[in-house]
Amino acid sequence: MPCCSHDTCASNGTATGRYRSVLWIVLAINASMFLVEIAAGLAAGSAALQADALDFFADAANYGISLFVLGLGLRWRAGAALVKGASMALFGLWVIGSVVWHALHGTVPGWGTMGVVGAAALAANVACLVLLHAWRDGDANMRSVWICSRNDVIANLAVLAAAFGVFGTGTGWPDIIVAAVMAVLALQGAATIVRQALAELREEGGTAPVPILR
Repeated sequence: MPCCSHDTCASNGTATGRYRSVLWIVLAINASMFLVEIAAGLAAGSAALQADALDFFADAANYGISLFVLGLGLRWRAGAALVKGASMALFGLWVIGSVVWHALHGTVPGWGTMGVVGAAALAANVACLVLLHAWRDGDANMRSVWICSRNDVIANLAVLAAAFGVFGTGTGWPDIIVAAVMAVLALQGAATIVRQALAELREEGGTAPVPILR
């Protein structure tokens, strides 16, 4: 027996189709920006750009996971969200290590490259955020995609601020500070995603749902 009316099922199918198309678009944007930023970050010696590049890579992988589990059961989607949360946490820890390395070596990045590439990254992430806006309050899997994109826009603004800071001070500390902030954002986003995913897994297993702190 179908679990919904014909009209509702058709509507859900249409929404899923739109979401799948949007995920393919944002996946392509993130994969392209990863290649641009990793090359620019290495050339400029910028910890913030390299961290943002790895964030683009992680997001592209996360969108791929979302495409794989789209249309599957809640347990599969929540499990995918757990993987995303873990990957975000690992990204945050990697950035912390990068921050320590650059601080010890006194790296001074190229502020011009940081500014130009940071602006391009901001435009790309704003486009992704607009495309994903309609699904910001979905399940843990959809919400994790929205949180990743929201954090990316904040990180891009911080990279631009770091570029101006490096220009104004002549030191690499603004770059290092921004990379540290990006690590904190990644860890906070990971905690939110994992908390909601665990709650959905408990609910799916028949236990009492865990309240989500927003």
